[in-house]
Amino acid sequence: MGGAFCFRSRAHGVRGEGRGAAAGESTPVGYLSSLSPTALAHRTEAFRQGSQELGYVEGKTIIVDYRYAEGRSDRVPAFVAELVRLKVDVIVSGGNSTTQAAKKATNIIPSVMTQSSDPVASGFVASLARPGGNVTGLSQLAPELSGKRLEILKEIIPKLSRVAVFGTSTSVANAEELKEVETAAGALGVKVQYVDVLSPKDLEAAFRAAAKGRADTVLFQVSGAASSLHRKEIIEFAVKSRLPVMFETTSYVEAGGLISYGVHSPDLARRAATFVDKILKGAKPADLPVEQPTKFEFVINLKAAKQIGLTIPPNVLVRADKVIR
Repeated sequence: MGGAFCFRSRAHGVRGEGRGAAAGESTPVGYLSSLSPTALAHRTEAFRQGSQELGYVEGKTIIVDYRYAEGRSDRVPAFVAELVRLKVDVIVSGGNSTTQAAKKATNIIPSVMTQSSDPVASGFVASLARPGGNVTGLSQLAPELSGKRLEILKEIIPKLSRVAVFGTSTSVANAEELKEVETAAGALGVKVQYVDVLSPKDLEAAFRAAAKGRADTVLFQVSGAASSLHRKEIIEFAVKSRLPVMFETTSYVEAGGLISYGVHSPDLARRAATFVDKILKGAKPADLPVEQPTKFEFVINLKAAKQIGLTIPPNVLVRADKVIR
């Protein structure tokens, strides 16, 4: 069981909104993720790097502990409640579910999103330019990338006529992402088959449904524990079905998946440290505009392509940021 992520800075001994502290006191910041330590490793390391770039020294000016819900959403409210009781000065949230829990628990303690698919639609902020409350941070810009992923798949599979879109209907960004895919599909002459994946037990059935629907490929946009904590099973199902699968994040491809195009999540985590630093120095979340991604990553796994007998065209391969051979 993970511990609360507390960031204590003697160098920046500024207490958060409404609490105050004597000079030299440490400053606690709570960080909560719904994922496991392994699933989040690349992001937590990036957050550390971002903190170091700002002059924080772990073990000297920073003390960091971690708490992970490990895919169990029922643990999140209790974790957030504890951080509130500890009177942390900032809560850093790893995703939509933890940001929602933090916002519900307190409207006083500042909250920094490391990545939110749609913070306005989720009700976290009034607008990107002027958040207006106690939440700010970074947006994934997720919906706008969905159509681009389908365009890449069409380049790889010129005869592509049917795509199975795996999504999670309970995700706030799901409807907008699906709308983007359908718009791109219409322009490309591709038919869309939507498959709802609400829990890990739906994964195998989803791949069966895609095969039964004669899909040529899968656009994987599942959110929550059903995705990030079950990469190995997802990749095994993909190989077994011999379906090319496009993922949103690099971690799937590094674990054996075929291809991914999306926001570089570690970069968002690194930039989240800047928001924390500004808040610790007195800035109010309401006045800190939500920032959007500036770094994207396109990754291809040629080993995975070979497993399903797929040839990646040279013109696509040359555009990849990273090729796993």
